[in-house]
Order: sequence, then structure tokens, then C-alpha cells
Amino acid sequence: MEGNDDICKKYKGLSGKKFSFIILLLVVLFFISLIALSQGASSLGFKDSFIALFKHTGLAHAIIWKLRLPRIVMAMLVGCGLAIAGTIFQAILKNPLASPYTLGIASSAGFGAVTAIIFGGSFHSEYLIAGTAFFFALLSSFLILGIAKFRGSSPETMILAGIAIMFFFSSLSSLFQYMGTLEKVHEIVFWFFGSLSKIGWKEIGIVSLMVFLTIPVLLRWSWDFNLLAAGDDSAKALGVNVTKIRMFGIIFASLITAASISFTGVIGFIGLVAPHIARMVVGGDHWFLVPASGLIGTILVLAADTLGRTLWAPQVIPIGIVTSFIGVPFFFYLLIKRKRGYW
Repeated sequence: MEGNDDICKKYKGLSGKKFSFIILLLVVLFFISLIALSQGASSLGFKDSFIALFKHTGLAHAIIWKLRLPRIVMAMLVGCGLAIAGTIFQAILKNPLASPYTLGIASSAGFGAVTAIIFGGSFHSEYLIAGTAFFFALLSSFLILGIAKFRGSSPETMILAGIAIMFFFSSLSSLFQYMGTLEKVHEIVFWFFGSLSKIGWKEIGIVSLMVFLTIPVLLRWSWDFNLLAAGDDSAKALGVNVTKIRMFGIIFASLITAASISFTGVIGFIGLVAPHIARMVVGGDHWFLVPASGLIGTILVLAADTLGRTLWAPQVIPIGIVTSFIGVPFFFYLLIKRKRGYW
């Protein structure tokens, strides 16, 4: 009995530390949000921005509510969505390098956007681009599931299928760009860079609906994701329907990814980097790992967008470029750190 009490105390202590880390992330996010709110092309400072947030002060109020705040909220949603999607992909595929991009979901979304831009004609609009990107992102996930079901639902099969789909849709995107006019190619390149400049409250409503409807379901399956880490046979012995969890995990993570990038374009490395940072601190318990990853992704995207708007003002560096500069060094660090077996 004393041994069990000691184990319970240790678990509560570890859980308290993990919970404290999540609270710390919320505090960091709050302060970064305040900084992001006060930064921009206009001369609004921190005090004026904060006043305009709650009081109708003419131009300042319009700048905050129509330009800065939608950008901040979407950065949070996209960062949270991509990070959680990456966490789920890594859990169900048991691979530390799994992400929405290595599985080809981002490439297929990019192909959808390219198709809409090149062949949209008079129907060409932001919503057509977003809708087509969303459709092809989901299509690629169902292709992966179909191939995995045909060959056996193993993590290796899914990863190989995702890599093949990534190269396939990337090649098609390049072909269509070759066929497009200079103006359309410029628009395609801008979409692939990733941007939050055209975001409004309608787009935020659509993305938030997708993200917040799926997160509770994924948290409910956190124990199943934990058991998957011990191997399929062990998980099955403990009552986990491995095939079901893997299939619906792919679908929900793909939904989050598709919704996150359909309006903003490609924002790389967040789905790979954020889960690993969270895992280093809170470990592999997905009850803590999922929210911690989401908050870290939120902080990374919001910080990257704020840096992109301020480093070279009044020019705005696309957020996809900034996240790549953050992600690539960490990716190399990950390759070195992985030898120590933290994952």
C-alpha cells in the first residue's frame, strides 16, 4: 500500500509540473499577444492599441479590429491546429518525423490552391482557393487510408503512402505553374509562402469551428494514443481498437490541417517542431501533450508573424518563410537530440 501511495504522489507531482508548464505557456501567449497587438505599420503604440481594443476611438479602433486582431486570432488558430495535428500524426504513426507535410496533406492542399488559381477563371476567389485546398487535403488523407487498408493499416504503409502522395501532388503543382501566366504564378508563389494578410472574421469563424470541434475528441482519445506508443499488440491487449483509432486519428488531424492552411497557405514546420518541444517538457502523456503542443504552436506562429511584420517594416515577410527559418535549425537539433532517445 505504501508503494502505491508513493507512486500516486509521484504521479500527482509530475502532473502538477506539467499543468504548471501549460499555465506558463498561457502567460507567455498573453504577453506575446499584447506585443503583437501593438506592432504594425501605423503609429499606434501599446497604450493606444489597448484602449482601442475596448473603446471605439475611430481609426485606431478600425485598425485593431479589422487588421491586427483578426491576424492575431488566426495565427493562434493555425498554430494550435497544425501543432495538434502533428502531435496526432506522430502518435498514431509512432514516428517522430511524421507531420502534415511529410504525409503529403500540405502538398495536396497546395495542389488544390494551384488548380483554383490556374483554372478558376471568372469564379476565381479566395473562398474557391480555400475550398479547393481543403478538398484536396482531405482527399489525400483518404488516399492514405485507402492504401493502408489495402496493404494493411501499418504506420510504415501510411508514411510511405504519404511520401508518394507528397511527391505526386508537388509534381502536379509544378506542372500547373509552368502552364500559368506570370500573374497567376506570382499568386501561387505567394500562397505557398503563407500569409495572414487577407484574413477576416468570416475566415476565422470557419477555421475555429473545425479546430475546436475536433480537439475535444482527440483529448478523449489521449489514453488510446498513449497505449499505441507501447505497440499495436499491447494496445489491442488493453482493449484499444487500433485500426479505428488510427483511421479516425488520420481523419481528424487531416481536418484540422486542411482548415488551418486553406485560408493562409503553407506554414511549414509547426506540425513537426511544436510537438517535439512539448514532448521534451511534458513527456508522452497525450492528455498534457496535446494542449501543450497546441499552445507552443500558437506561440510560434504568433511570434513568427509578429517578427515578419516588424523586422523589415513596412515590408511584411510571409509567415511561411519565418517559420521555416525557425524550424530548420530545430530540425537539425532534433536529428542530434534523437540519438539520446528522448522520444
